[in-house]
Amino acid sequence: MTVATTAVRGGWRDSEVWHSFTGSPAAMGAAFVFVACLIAAFGAPWIAPHNPFDLASLDLMSSRLPPAWSPEGQRQYPLGTDDQGRDILSAVMYGARISLLVGLASVLLSLVVGVGLGLLAGFVGGRTDALIMRICDVMLSFPSILVALLIDGVGKALWPNAHDLLAFSVLVLAISLTGWVQYARTVRGSTMVERQKDYVQAARVIGVTPLRIMRRHVLPNVLGPVLVLATVQVATAIITEATLSFLGVGVPPTSPSLGTLIRTGNDFLFSGEWWITVFPGAMLVLIALSVNLLGDWLRDVLNPRLR
Repeated sequence: MTVATTAVRGGWRDSEVWHSFTGSPAAMGAAFVFVACLIAAFGAPWIAPHNPFDLASLDLMSSRLPPAWSPEGQRQYPLGTDDQGRDILSAVMYGARISLLVGLASVLLSLVVGVGLGLLAGFVGGRTDALIMRICDVMLSFPSILVALLIDGVGKALWPNAHDLLAFSVLVLAISLTGWVQYARTVRGSTMVERQKDYVQAARVIGVTPLRIMRRHVLPNVLGPVLVLATVQVATAIITEATLSFLGVGVPPTSPSLGTLIRTGNDFLFSGEWWITVFPGAMLVLIALSVNLLGDWLRDVLNPRLR
């Protein structure tokens, strides 16, 4: 067992993907930043200095304090406080967790719907293909942020006092409603190429069902572009969520994300309290930039023309 484990580890470290990763400073730096953001976000309940959303712990006398390195700052608030006395560092960590959860959930939903419809359209063809592609054309004719605003606004109007979980679900649905289209179009094109190959024709001859062919044979061969697209879409989904929250139709005020924190700090930006909006904005930029850099590296690795 020890020999087998060593062989597996050695094979993984000798793989082309690992060598490409270790040979790319941008990819390694982006991975380090993204992992650090993940640890800070999902470990916030344990490593954050304060719980910024515990109303009993808020002190209005400590509101709008500058960062600790300023003459008026306090060491217990390294990045300062907002207008309610919440610690900015803790608020950014908790807000990043909500932004990441919404972004990852919306991308996962878009991926499942888009890949499924793309496989069906590319493999079956005919009227099914035409119908799915016309739906994609209709969805692409509307700006994604406008569709997300519409769906999220309708959800808030129908359930004004909805529980946080329902509000999050509506937000994820709003972001995913247009996100699945790119997956469907990408997978459809790759599936139309794969279905003409000999291994698919051989599977049909021996009586394998179309569903099994799509799931066991075609799907693994079209996942390369999908993984690259999903990586980039994570950053897009997080920015979309931040935009909706900035406009006031995103996550509930009781569980503010980075977009909500930026919107709150924007009201005090011109009065000199720049730290209230700058640090949440910097966290959003770090997450989006690291994910985009990882997506660019993954695209180059999975592109056979660049090998």
